[in-house]
Amino acid sequence: MTRPARDIAAALPARLDRKMVRDLWAIRLQALAIALVVAAGVAVLVVSAGMLDSLRETRDAYYDRYRFADVWAPVVRAPDSVADAIQHLDGVARVETRVRQPALFDMPGLSAPASGLILSLPETGLPSVNRIHLTEGRRPRPGQREEIVLLDGFARAHGLAIGDRVTTTIRGGREAFRVVGFALAPEFVYAIAPGQIVPDDRLFGVGWMGREALEQAADSDGAFNEAALILQPGAGERRVIDALDRLLAPWGAPGAYGRADHISDAFVSSEINQLGTMASLLPPVFLLVAAFLVNVVLTRLIAMERAQIGLLKAFGYYSRDVVWHYTKFALVIGALGLALGLGGGTWLGRLMAAMYIEYYHFPFLLFDLPASVYAGAFAVTLLAVGGGAMLAGLRAARLSPAEAMRPSPPPDYSRALGAALARWKRFDQQSRMILRHTLRWPGRAGFTLAGVAVSVGLLASSMYFLDATRAMIDAHFYLSNRQDVTVSLVEPRPRAALHAMARLPGVLAAEPVRHAPARLHFAGHEERIALTGAPTGAHLSRLIDSRGEPVTPPPGSIILSRDIAAPLGVSPGDRIDVEITEGNRPVFSIPVANVVTTLIGSGALMEIGDLNQVLGEDALISGAWLRIDPDRADTLYAELKNAPAIAGVSLETEAREQFETLMDEGMGTSIYIYTIFAGMIAVGVVYNSVRISFSEREHELAVLRVLGFTRGEVAYVLLGEIALLTLIALPVGCLLGAGLSWYFAEAMSSDLFRLPYIINPATYGYTALVVLIVALSSGLMVRARLNRLDMVAALKTGD
Repeated sequence: MTRPARDIAAALPARLDRKMVRDLWAIRLQALAIALVVAAGVAVLVVSAGMLDSLRETRDAYYDRYRFADVWAPVVRAPDSVADAIQHLDGVARVETRVRQPALFDMPGLSAPASGLILSLPETGLPSVNRIHLTEGRRPRPGQREEIVLLDGFARAHGLAIGDRVTTTIRGGREAFRVVGFALAPEFVYAIAPGQIVPDDRLFGVGWMGREALEQAADSDGAFNEAALILQPGAGERRVIDALDRLLAPWGAPGAYGRADHISDAFVSSEINQLGTMASLLPPVFLLVAAFLVNVVLTRLIAMERAQIGLLKAFGYYSRDVVWHYTKFALVIGALGLALGLGGGTWLGRLMAAMYIEYYHFPFLLFDLPASVYAGAFAVTLLAVGGGAMLAGLRAARLSPAEAMRPSPPPDYSRALGAALARWKRFDQQSRMILRHTLRWPGRAGFTLAGVAVSVGLLASSMYFLDATRAMIDAHFYLSNRQDVTVSLVEPRPRAALHAMARLPGVLAAEPVRHAPARLHFAGHEERIALTGAPTGAHLSRLIDSRGEPVTPPPGSIILSRDIAAPLGVSPGDRIDVEITEGNRPVFSIPVANVVTTLIGSGALMEIGDLNQVLGEDALISGAWLRIDPDRADTLYAELKNAPAIAGVSLETEAREQFETLMDEGMGTSIYIYTIFAGMIAVGVVYNSVRISFSEREHELAVLRVLGFTRGEVAYVLLGEIALLTLIALPVGCLLGAGLSWYFAEAMSSDLFRLPYIINPATYGYTALVVLIVALSSGLMVRARLNRLDMVAALKTGD
């Protein structure tokens, strides 16, 4: 090749790059709309995958560093010598025995009693299992009975400082302890009171004391009531649990359990699973829309630049140069979207990390994006944008110079789909033009409709979570649990304890409850549960069915929640074997009267008299549900704090308010973010469709103006198509949103929560309003360009 030829060849890419920059600037708003869709997909990927990775790594590192137990084995009271026998069980790597006691904290400035737990620490050295992380202060010194370490969140919620004193009731004895440290623990990442559904740092606390001091307070010298184990790698959890239960049965063991049944880890694992669902579903939707947008924009741009492509090939450009030119065009848009998505996703990820650290008590939780997330975001963006561009660029490659430089033939509307319908005289002239143009290119119209429908579906499914959580709140707090206060006793007591609580100041109504740990057996399957006994016709706390109606077990039967019945394979009418794991440990067979779906927690309900009968007890109760007079609540709380037989107090009103706050702050922020992202799809699809249609039809629109059509009539012709497709897309998108909502309800439900499949009509109305506002705004932007249309230049373009 001669030097002039080499110089020309070297200059060709630079000239194409200048053309690309000019073209990008000419459609800068369209390019920005596509980049925003890409950015939304990348941001969702970065937030969900990055947060998923950070939360999982933080949890695993925290559990490993502080030796989080694999198995817990509660007992009534076992001698310390049993620890050696546990250590020698096959599969056990480490064992730590301890004393665990429920407690009530009388906190200054808080009228209500705060429930909690007190756990023992070894007098010297570190626990071999379930270590604590001191955030401030020190451990209790050996032999110092009055020293205590408090859970960090609980202490800070009450504004405590090192050296302050807290009054605590343990097994009926009230003592004042001096706070010597604040701590976090892997057992209480999600610190929640038994029977509650959301954490409340003010009303639930955890303390750690020296072993000897807690043994004296709990009257448990030389004995323990809980063992925590770490298993050897590869050891079978079920086999170890069975061996533990056999070993500890003489000491009143209700049954050992693994991490899957540990309430704190269950909540954290559920959150990780939900993040994984979001990471696998939403980013592909956004990026698939971006790929289609790129393909449509470039396809129409290539159609408009046929003559230019022909000239480029006539002057010596290869087909690969043309394809690479349009691919780079799309890659620039993708790079902008990638940069915006990574930046926005990182910012949102750090915002979410701050929210997580507020509810999950980790020593640290950094939103750290590993290289794999960056690589994944880059790869999917390149695949989506580059793939869409390549498909469009291949069309340009197939054009020969002679063919490309001939004007494209005018569209033939005579054989278009629905041409006869478009000639129907019931439509006015402009409406027939809209219908004819829409039906002439059904594929193009279908993509626009699909894009708008996807945005509607994503928005509706995002809003579904608000409807579902509101239904959960209503069902749990207003239909099922209508008591104001739940009181738990240190140990079961005669029915006279209920009458004593009913006579407390401010109590308007009281109903008894009896709890008993049990194992259910059916067809070779087993489930651990807390069996509840309640009086027939209970009004304060009850099981409700899917219609919101209360269900009561007939005499001599049991009602199960679906999450318990399903693993067992039990249906109404089956008989199951029940093994009580406390006291005399009776075993009996009982028919299942009904299986109901509960939205929060699990339920296994018997009539309290039937339960006491099989337990061989004379009308004992484990606690009571109370309806109280709010004006006398402080007086009642003072009495409960001083009652020696009370182990815990739960305030349902406080729990409901905390749950609503959690939903409003956590889920509300997420819904707001996903609303913006869904709106980006609508903007990208609607604005690009209208803008490209305007570019293609400038000559036609100018002709209409010359023929005497007003600007409003011409705007109607231009924007009527997108308005028609948007209106059709709304019901289609609502159906898609209903399908996505069903998927989320199935995929994100767990043993802790079951999302009801319910979408309020207002959700569809809000969704339609948002998309219509986006479509209207996009139309007004293009209408402004129409008002500035240079008719002379537009008419020359068509020559």
